[in-house]
Amino acid sequence: MSSVTQSGHCQLGDREVYRLGYGAMQLAGPGVFGPPKDPDMAVKVLQAAVAAGVNHIDTSAFYGPHVTNQLIKKALHPYADNLTIVTTVSARRDEQGNWLPALSAPELTRAVEDNLRNLGLEALEVVNLRSMHGTHGPEEGPLEEPLETLIALKERGLIRHIGLSNVTARQVADAQKMTDIVCVQNFYNVANRGDDALIDALAAQHIPYVPFFPLGGFTPLDSQTLNGVAASLDATPMQVALAWLLQRSPNILLIPGPTSLAHLEQNLAAAALTLPESALKVLNALSDNRA
Repeated sequence: MSSVTQSGHCQLGDREVYRLGYGAMQLAGPGVFGPPKDPDMAVKVLQAAVAAGVNHIDTSAFYGPHVTNQLIKKALHPYADNLTIVTTVSARRDEQGNWLPALSAPELTRAVEDNLRNLGLEALEVVNLRSMHGTHGPEEGPLEEPLETLIALKERGLIRHIGLSNVTARQVADAQKMTDIVCVQNFYNVANRGDDALIDALAAQHIPYVPFFPLGGFTPLDSQTLNGVAASLDATPMQVALAWLLQRSPNILLIPGPTSLAHLEQNLAAAALTLPESALKVLNALSDNRA
């Protein structure tokens, strides 16, 4: 049994995927802009991830832009029948690499078409609408108009399922009044647990929650604590952070994005790591200390 299969599985739209996936964002150049320093290594990492059992890849046309999608196509096309590629829309990049909102109907349609073309697909399995109301985290605000555009693209057969990113619980509930939402992708980790209630609510509905930045927003003290737990378990801090997320809730899907074969192997090994109660107690106290 590979370590990926040990992560368990979860329903994502019409597909059953392993809970340990791969996020392609960091395969682009610095600042997620331009080509990577070593495109051949990026291709090898993608191929190794799929060979290890990964069947859920997260990407977007605005990573690069287009760079990660082109790398995915080069590495993996024609795709395995069980590979689920999820993409996100609602932003574009200017010539300096700045992230700009792109939520009009023509912009969203172009983003979906760009994803299809560069990935070599006729339809996108899941498209996440990222809310741009909050730059550094979810903020309330209407999403009806861009959602209506994605629903129309779904009716055209270009999208099979719709997800949300960078959203509040209210935005999720409002979106569900318009269409089925098959996943939610937000910032969340052991030290930043603002979405605890949302994760539990989604789990009750059997909807996957996909956290990003498993080591993001850590204070020096958070990092010191995590490093101590990792050392006691003969594991890396990232392995512990990923293992904690896997144990947090069965509806959590992970998309770490290592850019080297060594780090890929380390991350995938997190699926076989079960944190003991003593470690969980220490790690859970990280968020308690911020309350």
